[in-house]
Parts: sequence; C-alpha cells; structure tokens
Amino acid sequence: MTTLKKGDKAPNFSGLDQNGTAHKLADYTGKKLVVFFYPKASTPGCTAEACDLRDNYVRFQANNYAILGVSADGAKAQSKFIEKNELPFPLLADEDKSVIEAFGVWGPKKFMGKEYDGIHRTTFIIDENGIIDEVIEKVKTKEHANQILK
Repeated sequence: MTTLKKGDKAPNFSGLDQNGTAHKLADYTGKKLVVFFYPKASTPGCTAEACDLRDNYVRFQANNYAILGVSADGAKAQSKFIEKNELPFPLLADEDKSVIEAFGVWGPKKFMGKEYDGIHRTTFIIDENGIIDEVIEKVKTKEHANQILK
C-alpha cells in the first residue's frame, strides 16, 4: 500500500496525541522511532498489537527506541485505549488523517466481502537521522515486538 521504503526520508509529520501534546519527526532525532499505524483503538487485533509492544517496552527503551501509535480515532478514544491497557507510549489522534496520508497507509480495504477505505496496519522503523530503516506491512499483532527487535 505505502510507497515509502527502506532508505527513504521519513515524512516530516506533526500530530497531536491523546493529551493534545504535539509530536513531530524532529522531536525524535537521535532516537530510533517505531511508528505503528492501526485501524481502530480497542479492537481485538489493535489491542493485541499495542499490548505486545507494551509488554516489550523495556526492551525498546534499552535499544534507544521511542514508540508512537497512530490511528484516526479521536483523543478520547485514544485516552481510553491507553488507560484500559496501561500503554506507556503516546497515541496520535489523527482525525484529519494528515499523518496517515503522509505515510501512505490510507486506502481501500476488504472485510467480509465489503470494500471500504481505512488504515492499513503498517509499522515504520525510523533511524536516528529520520531515515526509514524498515517498513513492516505484514504485522503479526501478537508478536510485533519480535518483528521489530529481531
């Protein structure tokens, strides 16, 4: 779905998290950044993915990674998702889809025979200099941390 690939400069995004705090690419210079896009907060697959990242958060920190989740959910839904699952990382409430579109993960999907537009579950690993190190399009929700930290 996305046209971004390893070696590309990451989009210079800017978005607000569940608390209204702004996050932009430049904030993460000097750190590796995991940006994971998920379809909808508090749904089974998205919860499994976020909880797997949460359960491995210490490993991410030990390897100089920051984590940022992104969906088109509003700030209230993102806050509930964080509270319910004790997520230690921010979630962007990208209701205008500016970050989602910058990374090219919005497009046609099929579910139970119906076609609709939505977020393609995709993760980008961005290096300390803002260059995409890896794009994971086949996300294994229950083993996602191992896909990233392999």
